[in-house]
Amino acid sequence: MKCRHCGNELKIVFLDLGHAPASNDYLDACQLTQSEIYNPLRLFVCEKCWLVQTDDYKKADDLFGRDYAYFSSTSQSWLRHAQGYCDMIEDRLGLTPSSFVIEVASNDGYLLKNFVAKGIPCLGVEPTDSTADAAEKVGVPVLRKFFEADTARELQSTGQSADLICGNNVYAHVPDINDFTAGLEIALKPGGTITLEFPHLMRLIESVQFDTVYHEHFSYLSLQAVKRIFERAGLRIFDVDEIPTHGGSLRVYGCHTDDPRTTSSRVAVLLTQEETFGLTKLDTYRGFQEKADIIKNDILSFLLEQKRNGKSVAAYGAAAKGNTLMNYAGLKTDLIAFVCDAAPSKQGKFMPGSHIPILHPNELARRKPDWVIILPWNIAPEIVEAQAAVRDWGARFVVAIPKLTVLS
Repeated sequence: MKCRHCGNELKIVFLDLGHAPASNDYLDACQLTQSEIYNPLRLFVCEKCWLVQTDDYKKADDLFGRDYAYFSSTSQSWLRHAQGYCDMIEDRLGLTPSSFVIEVASNDGYLLKNFVAKGIPCLGVEPTDSTADAAEKVGVPVLRKFFEADTARELQSTGQSADLICGNNVYAHVPDINDFTAGLEIALKPGGTITLEFPHLMRLIESVQFDTVYHEHFSYLSLQAVKRIFERAGLRIFDVDEIPTHGGSLRVYGCHTDDPRTTSSRVAVLLTQEETFGLTKLDTYRGFQEKADIIKNDILSFLLEQKRNGKSVAAYGAAAKGNTLMNYAGLKTDLIAFVCDAAPSKQGKFMPGSHIPILHPNELARRKPDWVIILPWNIAPEIVEAQAAVRDWGARFVVAIPKLTVLS
């Protein structure tokens, strides 16, 4: 396998999670008797450009289809984050009704609806019909395509170059990261701004967030790697924010290489932090597998102990990261009876691989489990607050990452 960015031969395995189905391929009842497709789930690190990336087994068309089940608006904290971003970037860039905003991977309109409300023209680029339908219902115009260089040329040719291109949690999802980044450069007006948010590789390693690894995430990104990818496409990172979303993310601000804006000192500071942490040293990547295995073994031991003690266990949040954890640990309905999720698109379906049923959150009160494992640990406070009633019958919340923790 060759590096997706620089073409260097990949030899160093960073993490091997065995074989797994696609983490967002939720199953209908009729599919439970059919064979599931399992592919290797491994991460390599490139010794030349330090891009961490998955094996090439799944195509984007297979992963992001018509019935894609992830809807961004399910999380209230994520909606607040999106609104805060829109308010901030409107003020920072001085966006007006004469500006034009493009969001790449606009999902269900969770972010662009804020620009619609502000009277700022916008367009979402979104390949999944299920989420695009939802976006259009809230007034967000959508181009139903994958974003790539050809898409950007189409937008440019129709006079739809952007003052702002934003992309939240999409950069890791693109198989051809060079072509995607070239598209950003093509679709951006002179003087325009790109903002991309993505989970920070340094935080993944630091907090052993191995469950964020799944086939839909083709790349695991550092500022070091993204800076190189941008520069190859004729773009420059002129600022960066560290933000708390998804266990620790970066928001990079990009522009054309010849843009007169100066580069913030925050860029150099974070690059130095990554160097000090060791993101350009192979020793940093060796040993991560052992840390992931400890977490897997701890959650498995915990669940076996509860079963021996006659305690019942449910989970909350049918998140892709939860599927990674459960499939790597080999968890089934004998240890976790069901998963609750607030997204109607997932209710009534089954988790891929484990076949654990996904139910409405009201089932917690009806079935009264002794323990509730929060799978999307990144929004654990939101879930604990929303489902505080589980403590009325003595149930307790647990998270597995960065270590097995019973929440107070």
